Amino acid sequence: MVSHFSERPALTHDTALDLAIRMARTVIGRTSPNPPVGAVVVRDGQVIGVGATQPPGGPHAEVIALREAAGGARGATIYSTLEPCTFHARTPPCTAAIIAAGIRKVFYVARDNDPRIGRGAAEVLGQAGIEVQRLTERDGVVAEILAPFRCRVATGRPLVTAKYAMTLDGRIAAAGGDSRWVSGVESRRQVHLLRDEVDAIMVGVGTLLGDDPELTTRLADHWRPVHHPLRVLVDSRGRAPLSARLFDPQLPGRTLVATVDPPSDWLAGLSERGVEVERLPADGQGQVDLAQLLRYLAGRGINHLLVEGGSQLLGSLNDHGLIDQIQAYVAPKLVGGAGAPGPLAGSGVRLMAEARPYDLRRIERYGDDLLLVATASGQPWWSTSEEEGGGECSPE
Repeated sequence: MVSHFSERPALTHDTALDLAIRMARTVIGRTSPNPPVGAVVVRDGQVIGVGATQPPGGPHAEVIALREAAGGARGATIYSTLEPCTFHARTPPCTAAIIAAGIRKVFYVARDNDPRIGRGAAEVLGQAGIEVQRLTERDGVVAEILAPFRCRVATGRPLVTAKYAMTLDGRIAAAGGDSRWVSGVESRRQVHLLRDEVDAIMVGVGTLLGDDPELTTRLADHWRPVHHPLRVLVDSRGRAPLSARLFDPQLPGRTLVATVDPPSDWLAGLSERGVEVERLPADGQGQVDLAQLLRYLAGRGINHLLVEGGSQLLGSLNDHGLIDQIQAYVAPKLVGGAGAPGPLAGSGVRLMAEARPYDLRRIERYGDDLLLVATASGQPWWSTSEEEGGGECSPE
């Protein structure tokens, strides 16, 4: 990784953190259930080692950076986007590697809310005479990178991002059901970039029946090998035809069907095609209990779940307060028609005052479309200043 950073001017806190963040971004979507972390070792104002967390079972960012720094790490400073871990899971604790390397100072941005961290890296490293300090200069950027991991640790479920494209009058399709295409080419490419960064992508059976999607990641000449997230279909009664493209054995990646009480011959057909099936309890309406499904996905190491529809599934998630982030593409079109669907169905709220509030994080433009990114208000994982430990914790 050294070749990516051949120009190495003297660093400030900000530039060192920016480099660590760049390293973390290179592994988003490749580390779950671990978080994507970047680390930089600095000596005499120069970078001597960089690292990013490897897939589960591989070394963490700090260890990679220390290996690159080699003997130069003694007396040096290390910057990390996340507090170094203090516990032994699949790999030894990063604090042990930092002590063994002879590091003098440690700077990090986000507190690790994994309860296994104990009283924290500062206590462990302080006992070895190492100075530890938390920096907040890049709080918001780092929080967004780590939010899926911190959400799973704190809640026992993945962070849920709802993605949809709608017209200026809030329609996701015409009254006859046609939805190709609401958004433009540039917006659709951004969706594939998002798929490349999430762990799983979920749709309801209505979307499958209407669109017959593949839910693969299609990016030509991408800067890293393309990642196909786990495809999750919610189909409580086994309505999806076995001829659906989602069940094609030649499709790259894996497909999982979440169901309640499907026909036995349908299950046999899925098994022949190599499709995984998870039978889950039903909710009060006889549909898949979505809270149970999210807990199951977290147990599989899923940190970030992207939900691409349809309106019934998104509406049900919203009714249960399970949408953490919204990525809404707004196309400059008008559809009209009382029967044209909107992004969310479900029960909804009776009064506007009961609507769940979201914080608008940013607005971006892709071609003629606008992308609105919003996060549910009050969730602590969107800021690294939250210091309390988490709740349930899935093993590394």
